[in-house]
Amino acid sequence: MAQHAAPTPGAPGPGSPHAADRHRSWVTGGVVFAGVLLLCNGALAVLQGIAAVAEDDVYGRIGSYVYEMNLTGWGVVHIVLGALVLITGYGLLKDLAWARLAGIVLASLSLVAQFLFLPYAPVWSVVVMALDVFVIWALASRQEEAGTGL
Repeated sequence: MAQHAAPTPGAPGPGSPHAADRHRSWVTGGVVFAGVLLLCNGALAVLQGIAAVAEDDVYGRIGSYVYEMNLTGWGVVHIVLGALVLITGYGLLKDLAWARLAGIVLASLSLVAQFLFLPYAPVWSVVVMALDVFVIWALASRQEEAGTGL
């Protein structure tokens, strides 16, 4: 016969308030990490855009590509998107109300932009796409206290 140990008084169980606090702090930590990732991702996207605009020989030329745009166009896209992502990451760290929804939208746009930029920088684009997916998940899974907004 297997004996099951009785829970010790005050120990957090699956339904205890302590377990909810642990889960809430983990999710909040995910949002803070998402904010830091957005800050870094935004800064790196701006640098990626500057490299595309300033020196057309930084990225290799590709052949025919369905979603083709010149590197200056891609540079402008990355600079603008990176600046917006950078501002949103700062807003997330300040826990501003608009930043969570803006973070989801901008991470989604960044995901699409990196997918379209794959032929120019395949490894980097895949890494940034994975970070964007994590940011979207972290921001979408955050549960607010009852009675508050998003």
